[in-house]
Amino acid sequence: MTEPLLRVSDVKLHFPQSQGLLRPTLSLRAVDGVSFELHQGETLGLVGESGCGKSSLGKALLNLHPPTAGHIHFGGQQIVGLNHRQMRPLRRDMQMIFQDPFESLNSRHTVASILEEPLIIHRLGDRQWRQQRVQALLDQVGLARSAASKYPHEFSGGQRQRIGIARAIALKPKLLICDEAVSALDVSVQAQILNLLLDIQQELSLAMLFISHDISVVRHMSDRIAVMYLGQIVEIGDARELCTQPAHPYTRALLAAVPQLGGDALPPVAVSGDMPSPMAMPSGCRFAGRCPHQQQRCISQPPALEARDDGRAIACHFWREISTNIP
Repeated sequence: MTEPLLRVSDVKLHFPQSQGLLRPTLSLRAVDGVSFELHQGETLGLVGESGCGKSSLGKALLNLHPPTAGHIHFGGQQIVGLNHRQMRPLRRDMQMIFQDPFESLNSRHTVASILEEPLIIHRLGDRQWRQQRVQALLDQVGLARSAASKYPHEFSGGQRQRIGIARAIALKPKLLICDEAVSALDVSVQAQILNLLLDIQQELSLAMLFISHDISVVRHMSDRIAVMYLGQIVEIGDARELCTQPAHPYTRALLAAVPQLGGDALPPVAVSGDMPSPMAMPSGCRFAGRCPHQQQRCISQPPALEARDDGRAIACHFWREISTNIP
């Protein structure tokens, strides 16, 4: 097996929250001990409910939010602790597509200026070369070259997201983080953008971290899927196997909530209540309070992310018993 492009080891991202002058400061534990690897050309889907820490993890991987603890190796280089100047050379190889295709684009700049900006920052080519690169990027994402002289407000949501994708790939990165990249778009437009991302990934041999709350979209895009709950990964493995034979109760709940036609639907999972606050974590399994299979051990002892022989890993004390008893 080749060396992974991205290796994440026990990464934590905590945000101090002041409670007032005479009260102790608490920490919002957005990401609380996440580990995984990502290889060149591979797509890892990251799925979970809103508030579970997916987007915070994506920003921590790019050092936009410096991690509180842990290690992130990109191309063999440790990036945790690097300052802005030290990160700049790595920015060429690490890019992000944001959720809102309007807020992430500067409304005062033309499309040409938006796409040319990263080339100028990294001092690539002369003006003529950069103009040609802008035209090539527009072709690559399926926009007319006349779009270069227009402003973001003149485009639809799907077209603005194509501009965002063009900007993200302008430097030909090795890693692309898609943070809810299609959640703000209509369903028909989502399919177009997803297919565009797949084409670009194949063309550039990108490693992609695809973040979404929609597990059906993640399944379509990903080679592997990591399921995140309250700042931690509770299950990770091959996308097809994880979606057809989920082992963790939370993964089962996510999949059972997706409407299915025919006889492929998973049996309903009795999950109640809301996700606990990341400022008041449970002492044991973080899903125990909502899990229909909880036992005393779940409440008192946090489960480790246990690797199986097939490469999948599950953070559940009783996943074997659950998998045996539930079809």
